[in-house]
Amino acid sequence: MGSAVERTDKHVREYLIYRGFTGTLKQLDSDIKADKEKGFRVDKIIDQLQQLVQSFDLSGLKEYWLHLDRRLFCRLEDVYRSTVNKLRTSIYRYYIINTIQKGNLEKTQEFFQKQALELQGQAEWRDWFILPFIPAPEQNPAFSPYFSRQWADTFLVSLHNFLSPVLLSFDAEVQKMTSLTEENEQLRQKLFALQTESRDQKEGDEMVQHKLPLYVQNMDRLGDTELDLVSSQRAISATVTPSRNFFSTFLPQGKRTPVKAPPITVGSSPSQAAVGRKESSVNQMAKPKEASQSKEVKAASNQSSSGESASSQSQQTANQTINQHSRHKRIQEHEKERKELFSRPSSQTPESKGEDVDLTPAMNISGEPPESSSREEGGLPVEQPFIKLSQEEYGEHHSSIMHCRVDSSGRRVASLDVDGVIKVWSFNPIMQTKATIMSKSPLLSLEWATKPDRLLLLGSGVGTVRLYDTDAKKNLYEMNIDETHPRILSLACSPSGSSFVCSAAALSRSGGDASVPRLPIPVSGQLLLWDTKTVKQQLQFSLEPEPVAINCTAFNHNGNLLVTGAADGVIRLFDMQRYESAMSWRAHDGEVYSVEFSYDENTVFSVGEDGKFIQWNIHRCGVKQSEQVLPQDATGPFVLSGYSGYKQVQVPRGRLFAFDSEGQHVLTCSSGGGLIYRLTNDEPALERVLSLGGHKAPVVTVDWCSAVDCGTCLTASMDGKIKLSTLLAQKS
Repeated sequence: MGSAVERTDKHVREYLIYRGFTGTLKQLDSDIKADKEKGFRVDKIIDQLQQLVQSFDLSGLKEYWLHLDRRLFCRLEDVYRSTVNKLRTSIYRYYIINTIQKGNLEKTQEFFQKQALELQGQAEWRDWFILPFIPAPEQNPAFSPYFSRQWADTFLVSLHNFLSPVLLSFDAEVQKMTSLTEENEQLRQKLFALQTESRDQKEGDEMVQHKLPLYVQNMDRLGDTELDLVSSQRAISATVTPSRNFFSTFLPQGKRTPVKAPPITVGSSPSQAAVGRKESSVNQMAKPKEASQSKEVKAASNQSSSGESASSQSQQTANQTINQHSRHKRIQEHEKERKELFSRPSSQTPESKGEDVDLTPAMNISGEPPESSSREEGGLPVEQPFIKLSQEEYGEHHSSIMHCRVDSSGRRVASLDVDGVIKVWSFNPIMQTKATIMSKSPLLSLEWATKPDRLLLLGSGVGTVRLYDTDAKKNLYEMNIDETHPRILSLACSPSGSSFVCSAAALSRSGGDASVPRLPIPVSGQLLLWDTKTVKQQLQFSLEPEPVAINCTAFNHNGNLLVTGAADGVIRLFDMQRYESAMSWRAHDGEVYSVEFSYDENTVFSVGEDGKFIQWNIHRCGVKQSEQVLPQDATGPFVLSGYSGYKQVQVPRGRLFAFDSEGQHVLTCSSGGGLIYRLTNDEPALERVLSLGGHKAPVVTVDWCSAVDCGTCLTASMDGKIKLSTLLAQKS
């Protein structure tokens, strides 16, 4: 343990020297010198005791021994108490012998005067009170052994041998706790890997059974119950909408579309159910073409019926019936795990009756939304989609939060405040800070790397991006992006490789302060693609009609598409296979603050300076699917007022909204905590279902971790507090 403490002190000294904190360094040296444990080094403790004896500091010797007793000896078992008492007696005798050998009889008499009340009742001290009055005590047979060099050396060696295991026990406890923590983490990772492998294997089995194309297997992340529906829709619409033909080259074909699906009856086969869904979503003119594009299974069945005997047909029909029933059972189980939004009839939702949904932060006493907002037709209550199990607070930051992101595995969180301090911490099984990152230059953005997820990208205000290893707690390297555009506003890592997209902007007239609102005129910016392996810039994207600062970026699940929101209010969609712009449209009056793909990735959601939450169809450029006006405390700029007219204003930097694992609920900011809404296909587009609460300052950024069974909502506020709300989804 002593060596570990010494190494830590050395690193702290090097850090203080590097930062130029000379005053703190002097105070550290002073505190180390006054440290009574001496870094848990036995030799240093022995030297301190000898120094007190040699300087005749009786009060200091007593105080130091009492400190060792409270700090170390009291933690020992009772069997060692007699040994501790013998060592205390020996250290006092060592002190007395030293005063006589040095000829300082005054200190000898002082010892017996101050210790008389304590020692006179002890048998081992009864003969020692006569010691100051003996002319030559070193020649007295009773005391002469204590004046020998051999006794002093023996005593010091015994004290050293006794202290060593005592201090090692501290080290053993620390190592034991560290090993248990590491073992727990390894087991948790192994469990997560087994769960992921089991899920991937199950999805792979379903894909093989349905004989999906290879690119669909690699790109699709939804269930296979909607594959026939979306595939047929895209095949039909390819002759109507040319833009869909463009996206069909790199969009997954199994994405779910927000349509109303009729319920599947027990007697119907999955193919019949798919046909029913097609008829409900495709116009009448497309039906003949849809009928002509029947499945290979049907064609094979018809061909066999013309060439095989009646007995073969009956056997095949029986086998198909069994397979269809088993597949239908899996489909029902799969659909039960999905939310009921896409299959609920429109007449059951309060929005279809023209009711207004209150989007203000007003709540009842319990902190939940009004009960009337969660009732079906007829006044029957609807079960809440989530149960809030707990809410914890992370309070290591001392200023307003800018970014707060969970890594892809759901194990670590990285949070950045306006002072440029980054905390990397975990919340499972306990909340614990893993690393603290500070920088001389201001930090404006952060992003977790995809592979490996322990790496963190940090964007600064001086044109650099650092790659930080959260496990090793060190910078791997630093990339110089662009001196003319030094403000790194946004970072996004591609899910499919080692590249990342970097948004760099020029300095504004306000100096690039994150807490100062931007100018009405958008500043110049660049959108760059970098490779983390070669640490080189790959290309620069073209921003039409003019170079502008990109505020937010987001990839789709396989990295084939990139959506950006800019300071000029324009959303741009890039094809990452061709590295060119696919389309762009003006989305908001003012800046675009936050953009995300929908779960089926057929639409894009955005929040802008105009306070609107809009859903856009990416197959029809600039076409809105829904629009909702959010309160100002959900979109910013965020204002925190204090005493004496103090007011802090912060422009949005991090995520303003986040989706749950199935993309049917969205978490937004508010003045008192996060708000969760249900996405609807009607007007209004959002239905408020749950208020998380817990904050005393405006929430400025959110994130929703769904990598574990219980989803965790992160809400970060302007007072530096981050709330972790653990939710349990209620399956219908």
